[in-house]
Amino acid sequence: MDQILRAAGDLLGTRLSDPVDLGGSRRSTVVRCRTAAGDSVIVKSFTDEPDALRSFTSEAAGLGLQVAGPALLGVDTDVPLLVMEDLGAAPTLADVLLGDDPKAAAEGLMTWAAGLGRLAATSVHRRADFNRLAARYDKGLPSWGDEPWIGRNAADLLPLLAEAGVTAPPELPAELARIGTAGGDQYPAFTPGDTCPDNNLLTADGLRLIDFEAACFQSVFLTAAYCRMPFSSCWCVFRLPAGLAEEIERAFRTEVVTAYPALAEDAVWEAGMRKAIAVWTVDVTVRLLPRTAEDRPMHRTRRPVPTMRQVLWHRWEMASGTEEFPAFTETMELLLRKVAGGWQATPLPGYPAFAD
Repeated sequence: MDQILRAAGDLLGTRLSDPVDLGGSRRSTVVRCRTAAGDSVIVKSFTDEPDALRSFTSEAAGLGLQVAGPALLGVDTDVPLLVMEDLGAAPTLADVLLGDDPKAAAEGLMTWAAGLGRLAATSVHRRADFNRLAARYDKGLPSWGDEPWIGRNAADLLPLLAEAGVTAPPELPAELARIGTAGGDQYPAFTPGDTCPDNNLLTADGLRLIDFEAACFQSVFLTAAYCRMPFSSCWCVFRLPAGLAEEIERAFRTEVVTAYPALAEDAVWEAGMRKAIAVWTVDVTVRLLPRTAEDRPMHRTRRPVPTMRQVLWHRWEMASGTEEFPAFTETMELLLRKVAGGWQATPLPGYPAFAD
């Protein structure tokens, strides 16, 4: 910790003290510190593991765009670490969704969706800027944006289905290849990467995003799917009230259409959304199904929280009506019948904020 504070202080030209651990992860240490003048800053230091180093590159480049997150105050590529603006103790979107105020939760969702759509629209022409920043902070590893995760998940799904006793339809591999075109080249825009509820601060000045470790340019559909599913890769997953998912998706789409007018066509939009939902459903299946021998909470400490079986059940149900991908639809129905049918799990409940 002393080494981190010294390096961060050298960047700012001041002495840092009173570090408060904000949690971090296996890849990083995140602390709130005081400067000699009494101001508060956030220091994020990364380990030397490969995943941590490319997360550093993505976060430094993403924050360097200065489009949505805290102001980037300094970067040390040797430690490596970042110093950034402290956005304070504003509630996150997760806080209001898990709270008891339905108005605050609904307003938070609309602010989040419109903010993400606006970020996507305004960033479309910033890809070259992002690439220059990524090259500046490069640690010699492939970026998260270049990671072939969609294709890898598709390949991993087939043996996983066999282990679960599900015989995949012969046409499934070809359909997964078609679904995979929902990746980065279909209407690309910037995303911080992890836009889950706990990484979205609802400040007095509007939406502010944190955690840019997976920042990249990807298809707007992969971000828009978070509105409909909801929150495609996250732990804070419950059912939304009837009609609200459509409202927040419309808020996102209204913003992004300003950059990509073709997305105003319903046929174009729906086709892209169905592919994106399929991509994320394969992703969550590959990540969670091997861990469901016993049902477990989606988060170690946050409560209330759904279980892994509840989330998978919900995802498979949503993805089971994709008409243009009959083999994929059949696979989802087989998972519901042969796997989820034996779980005796309760259906995914609604968000606590809308309980009444």
